[in-house]
Amino acid sequence: MAAQTKVVLNVDVPNLGVTGDVVTVRAGYARNLLFPRNLASKWTPGAQRQIDQMQAARRKREIASIDDARAIRDALQGSEGVVISKKATDTGRLFASVSTAEIAAAVKEQLGQTIDRRGVSWEAPIKSTGSYKVNVSLHPEVDATLAVKVDGE
Repeated sequence: MAAQTKVVLNVDVPNLGVTGDVVTVRAGYARNLLFPRNLASKWTPGAQRQIDQMQAARRKREIASIDDARAIRDALQGSEGVVISKKATDTGRLFASVSTAEIAAAVKEQLGQTIDRRGVSWEAPIKSTGSYKVNVSLHPEVDATLAVKVDGE
């Protein structure tokens, strides 16, 4: 049987856990993937203080209540969306695709709402001018659809 080890996750790891969780994984997985990428650190009895700090930071980062998330969702969906200007060719192909950080910054600047860039997702990379619909996860129970128009400079 393979050796198991307990680790504390430093960041959210898909299919494993969220920041601050203590999980048991195979020793090789921890040694070869989690530790070199600084995704986790070895669990010790004294690590509980670090775990508490990470969980407090995660709670602070999340939108306080579901009512706040619903208000932001209504503001996003009630608007006409955001406009992002990027350099493009004559045919409308962008030199660099649109990033989640650019969408979050545009929402803050144009709509006055703050969203986490990690909650922004779409089906395929945005690499040309036009209108797109992106999904914004505001809370585990609240999602919004945002219209994004990409203009070429």
